[in-house]
Amino acid sequence: MGIPAWIWFVIAAVALVAGLGLLAADRAKEGSRNRERMRWAQLRGWQFVEEDERLPKQWSRGAIGYFGADAAVNVVAGSTFTSDGRRPVFIFDIESEGQIPAVVVAVRCNKVHRIPIEMWLSSVPFQRADMPEMLGPIGQRYAFADDSEGARQVITQDLVDAADQLGGDVGVAWLENEWVLASVVPNAGPSRLERLLRDLGEIADIVDPFDEEAYDGSGGRHWQPDLPEQPADTGRQPDVPAPPQTPAPVPPAPTRQFQIPPEPRSAEERPDS
Repeated sequence: MGIPAWIWFVIAAVALVAGLGLLAADRAKEGSRNRERMRWAQLRGWQFVEEDERLPKQWSRGAIGYFGADAAVNVVAGSTFTSDGRRPVFIFDIESEGQIPAVVVAVRCNKVHRIPIEMWLSSVPFQRADMPEMLGPIGQRYAFADDSEGARQVITQDLVDAADQLGGDVGVAWLENEWVLASVVPNAGPSRLERLLRDLGEIADIVDPFDEEAYDGSGGRHWQPDLPEQPADTGRQPDVPAPPQTPAPVPPAPTRQFQIPPEPRSAEERPDS
């Protein structure tokens, strides 16, 4: 004896009601996140827009390359202070195929990073079709870059220590164009985003320091020593006593370079013992 038709009707009705309930809950959650982000932007005096399709097209690596980004939603634009001064920032949700897989936080530097570098947590399934070369572990993360030698000059111990402070909910942090970016779980609230902004500001100060640097007309930055003023030439040699003996200047401490361990060799590559 088959199942009566009215039972199938009841099952279909229950499924429809459950689906509508889940859709309503998802939209309510999205509306709550939208209002929360908007209030946060207003408190900080920052700008807020609900959607920007062009913004995520500035980047192609890190979480943008992994998840894809049809648009940026709940976008906040402003600036924040770091140890080296004020830097522009963006905070936005990635929208991919109608879902929000992550929140991206971006802090702008004053130079374009010559070598894009990605720093992924080992617990994140970060593989994708155009994945850069893996350099090896750096602290709690794995580093990836297309130019391994150049990346090793950028990855200092200070950068590794700062990346370790980002937290286990930050799947990836990366350097691209003139930005330092990171992605965090989609339910991150304003207080968590504030802390992540401070951490990324510290990384920006490490890879883009302002101290003792001046800008030339081309945008490059060169250190310029303070030279003493030269006396005017009067045509005669003044009587100047011999200068006192001064101790030799102490050279500055070198930047701590992080040594990325080499990849282990496979059994086929090892020489016969």
